[in-house]
Amino acid sequence: MKIIKMEKPNQIEYALWNSPMGDILIAKSGDAVVRMILPAKNRKNLIKVLKEAFEGVNCVEDPSKLKNVIQELDAYFQGNRKTFTQTLAFLSGTPFQQSVWKALIEVPYGKTKTYGDIAKKVGRPKAFRAVGGANNANPIPIIIPCHRIIGSNGSLVGFGGGLDMKAKLLELERSVI
Repeated sequence: MKIIKMEKPNQIEYALWNSPMGDILIAKSGDAVVRMILPAKNRKNLIKVLKEAFEGVNCVEDPSKLKNVIQELDAYFQGNRKTFTQTLAFLSGTPFQQSVWKALIEVPYGKTKTYGDIAKKVGRPKAFRAVGGANNANPIPIIIPCHRIIGSNGSLVGFGGGLDMKAKLLELERSVI
């Protein structure tokens, strides 16, 4: 997986993918995945969230541009893929948040780390709550595996797709190892 720098794009292509966890919106600009929005009650909310996040950017539905991302996600959910090869670009986030997202990518498939572990990894050992905030702001969940981060006591806490989805993702990964 590669992370590139990118200025605010003129256009973003997106696809609505019917995942085993519900509809997920995936967005790219050029060759880079820039956003994944986890299931909502209806598809229009996903598109609305995307357009609000990228106000002033032309957002175009074009599933053909996201075929290989969807193929990798399908393989992940079938238990046939443990890593992603997608290029990513962070179009949001503070330098601290971006450092957390990069650290999350290093958490191995099927393993978990605590918020404190990630805080230490990014050189801010007391910033575990800020790591939680960065996790919450993760623009590309699943590919950037914030679901692998748990509370210091081993409990499942915080996940944009809900704790049920977090538990299912962790169970999927544990069953494949």
